[in-house]
Amino acid sequence: MKRAAAPAKKKAVPVKKAAARTAKKTGKKAGKKAAPAKPGKKFAARPGPRADLGAPVDGFFLKQPPALRAILDQLRQLVEQEVPRAESAIKWGNPFYSLDGTMMCALSAHKSHVNLILSGPPGSFDDPDGRLTGEGKTGRHLKLTSAEQIPHDQVRRWLRKAAAIAAG
Repeated sequence: MKRAAAPAKKKAVPVKKAAARTAKKTGKKAGKKAAPAKPGKKFAARPGPRADLGAPVDGFFLKQPPALRAILDQLRQLVEQEVPRAESAIKWGNPFYSLDGTMMCALSAHKSHVNLILSGPPGSFDDPDGRLTGEGKTGRHLKLTSAEQIPHDQVRRWLRKAAAIAAG
């Protein structure tokens, strides 16, 4: 009976040669340690929470340019009319509306447009006219460049649906 050959053992490579081989691949000199940090230089600290986190939303609306403020004011009014018990607060620099701690919707202002962000799983919001964009797992958004573009009745329905989803 023949015996199976044992696998060949790898030859041990001295540490200096291994370091040289690694250095060759990375382009750094072998055995050279990293330069010590310069005195007075510290690593950048991780930023703390935003100063406006949880702040009232009024300041957000007041600082917007007139063209965007007209859109935002109408959307804010619709949210407050349709879901009066929604709580509002600034998160990530934008007004978020929630019910019992669950996000319902948010408003975001950009350079030339405003988004109404509706929170809910895919397929939650009826959109026969194709006005909503985004195919995310957590919601869709309505992009508006003027107050005249706001589909009031449809936005009311979407807000009621978002509130129902948030209420669970």
